[in-house]
Amino acid sequence: MEQKIVPNYYAKILVLQLLIVLLSGQYALGISNIDQSTKDSLSLKIKSFKNKGLDNSENTAYIDAVLALAKEYRYYNVDSLYNLTRKAQKLLIHADHPKGNYNVYFNYGVYYSDKGAFPKAIENLNKALDIAYNLDDDKLIASALNRLASQYQYGGDYEKSLMNYLKGLDFAKKSQDNDILSIINENIAHLYASQQEYDIALDFYKEVTEINKKLNNPVVTAQTLSNLASIYTEIGDTKQAMFHINQSINTFEQEEVYDWLAYSYSVKGEIYLKEGKEKWALYWLDQSKLLYNNNLDDKRGEIALYNNLSLAYMGTGSDSLATDYALKGLDIAKDIQSKEGQIDCAETLYKIFKEKEDYKRALCYHEIFTSLSDTLAKESNTKSLKLFKTQLKYDQQKKELILENEKKLAKQQNLITLALLVLIVLIAAAIPLYLNQKKLKKLYRELKIQAASLTEREKELESSNTTKDKLFSIVGHDLRGPIGALQGLLEMIISGDLGQQEANRFIRKAKTDVDHVLFTLNNILSWGRTQLNGGNTRPTTTNIYKLAENNLDFLDEMAAAKDIKIINDIAKASNAFIDENQIDLVLRNLISNAIKFTPNNGLITLESEESLNHIQIKIKDTGVGMDNATKEKIFKANTNFTTYGTNNEKGTGLGLSLCKEMIEKNNGKIWVESAPQKGSTFHFTVPKLSENLKKAS
Repeated sequence: MEQKIVPNYYAKILVLQLLIVLLSGQYALGISNIDQSTKDSLSLKIKSFKNKGLDNSENTAYIDAVLALAKEYRYYNVDSLYNLTRKAQKLLIHADHPKGNYNVYFNYGVYYSDKGAFPKAIENLNKALDIAYNLDDDKLIASALNRLASQYQYGGDYEKSLMNYLKGLDFAKKSQDNDILSIINENIAHLYASQQEYDIALDFYKEVTEINKKLNNPVVTAQTLSNLASIYTEIGDTKQAMFHINQSINTFEQEEVYDWLAYSYSVKGEIYLKEGKEKWALYWLDQSKLLYNNNLDDKRGEIALYNNLSLAYMGTGSDSLATDYALKGLDIAKDIQSKEGQIDCAETLYKIFKEKEDYKRALCYHEIFTSLSDTLAKESNTKSLKLFKTQLKYDQQKKELILENEKKLAKQQNLITLALLVLIVLIAAAIPLYLNQKKLKKLYRELKIQAASLTEREKELESSNTTKDKLFSIVGHDLRGPIGALQGLLEMIISGDLGQQEANRFIRKAKTDVDHVLFTLNNILSWGRTQLNGGNTRPTTTNIYKLAENNLDFLDEMAAAKDIKIINDIAKASNAFIDENQIDLVLRNLISNAIKFTPNNGLITLESEESLNHIQIKIKDTGVGMDNATKEKIFKANTNFTTYGTNNEKGTGLGLSLCKEMIEKNNGKIWVESAPQKGSTFHFTVPKLSENLKKAS
């Protein structure tokens, strides 16, 4: 839970902000000394070598000091990183120092990555990896694989990224280096979070937290907390986000780790943006900007910062500043080829110019945003499945290792049998072989457990593929028609084949088709996410009467088109402990179905009935009703059963099976009472808000 800030603390913040503005020169000087102790130590070491005439290719300690100093400049002056690395590389031409060459190519990989030159970054990182393999150094291999995986992640190749992270994780475990173990686990968590697989990401963060306890390094722990805060911000859990970011900021301020402090300030500003507190967001974003403007060189961090500043200024009505910052962010994103950065900044610029009624420029940025978003959407449609396939592929390699060890075990067993026949002669050889057999059996048992896990994952993948095929089938079957009709109408209007009166009549029909497509997409996307991602339920205190009112407002036009009257008799104090989004979807589908199957001038009534632990909601209509055979089909999962409404309205067939799934996830039940030509009454129950829950909330 977020710690409360007492009024005196607000005063201190305001005074501190004033002092920073008044003493900006001193503050800038302090920032220029970021990590100065490490830099000074390395600089003195290099100077000492020079004074002694040891700054040459024969002194590998001097070369290592230059390369280490180069790494220290990464977030402060990336060109210095390149120049110092180049200097070391020239010395290494005449030196036998493979580890030095590893660090040269590693540094180049980092430099080209930060410059957005992805092919060169990957080329240099692969060279570093080859050297690490030749050295048979598990820690160096793990570090190179981790960096290479990060680069593939930046480039959007999530399959290669995850594969390299998993390989790196194995080498990190072999090296027993908790530093690199923590880093790789956290990067895998970030990879899953980028695909909105937050549950998997948080599982990896649990592993990171346990490793960090062993490290007992406050800075490493603070880095993890700041990244966790970013994930909680994306999820919308601002309390957890603020709790984690406050802890990390406190550590970074104490330890004077300014590159991470700049990032953490930016995250805290984003949290306040999420809460609609633009002025507080601006305060923390300005602190982040001060750090970036004073000797920090982190382009990816600047993109997020400038876009957040733009959104904050737009929220306070400062459109000019909002425009400037969004344009700055867009320029940097283009420079380093960051698609996500370009999408965020272009979307912000579209909103700014739309609000200013500069529709020409708004349309321009909307086209950029749409084009890039469509590209990413097409790429990301299979990314989630690719992650599982990559995990499966890697586990398959382990399965092959099991088979290989089974063969070795069988061969060893034969040797043992032979040894027993000549026990007296070969007793000295039989004992070591026996001990070796026990080790192999233990390994075999461990690998067999992994094989069982692999079989389970194969089943999950088959289920995911079935879900995907089902989803695509429904999209093609139920959305192609309305969209095709709309396309044909537009072509007729453009070509002038329709007069104005006819066009108006068809446009009203097109509007109905588009509304249907939108409603259908909402159902399909909700169903698809439920099937692919597990559909986690997050119950909160929710008023069902208000939820129903919101849906009646949404569906008012649909009901009015058929002159259907809808009465909401749900008790206004009907408070339940439910996932608001899931039950909102249930109400929308049930009310929409009632409208669909009720003839013109009909009546729909929403009622509630409370018991000790549950609230029962009833949705009655005076529609066409249904027979018993139909009632048995409508709630079945993985079916595409659908019928036409009284005005030939079309549905996906997903609505009621999805409603059943959502209700059951909220610990409720759903059923229907109906007869042909006598209307239908859909019932569902949800948990009532108990006294204990009221106190807890």
